[in-house]
Amino acid sequence: MAPVLSSADQLKRLFAALTEQTFQVEYGVADPPLIDYLSDMLVRFVQVDAIFRVRDVVGRRLEEVAEMLVEAEQREANPRREIHRHIGDFTLFWTGVYPEALKRLKAFDRKDALIDYREQGKRSYLIASTFDDEPYLEEAPVLRRLSDEFELCSAGLMQVRREWQRLPAEWSAEQN
Repeated sequence: MAPVLSSADQLKRLFAALTEQTFQVEYGVADPPLIDYLSDMLVRFVQVDAIFRVRDVVGRRLEEVAEMLVEAEQREANPRREIHRHIGDFTLFWTGVYPEALKRLKAFDRKDALIDYREQGKRSYLIASTFDDEPYLEEAPVLRRLSDEFELCSAGLMQVRREWQRLPAEWSAEQN
């Protein structure tokens, strides 16, 4: 008898399958570490707290890329790297999975009004990829690839979303 999977495990498997199908089959991208990173990001970002996990030194939640950039510049080494990695993830998530939210995120009355999320995401992934010693040795090349292929990854994540939006009726029937 197969073990019963938790809902978190089911979600992880779903995102892994959709991401692999999209990137390997539809886009011809055979890069398991990249695909794993993207599916893990989707699982992480199911939690709103993960999307907005960057905080300033007094613990205030930072919700705009402009604020995160200021915070990253005030930090050193590993915390700086983590903030830049998060900025890359944050911008990739919004440009790829929920691009319709960019209008609100970049509204004229917000600090992010003039920030190009694609360019900033590429730049932040590149900065994070320069931290290539332990414990970041394996992740650094993936972050560099995310920087180089940001647009492709964004388009792929749009396709992943389209695929999961087709699933609810079919998927929920299988779960019952």
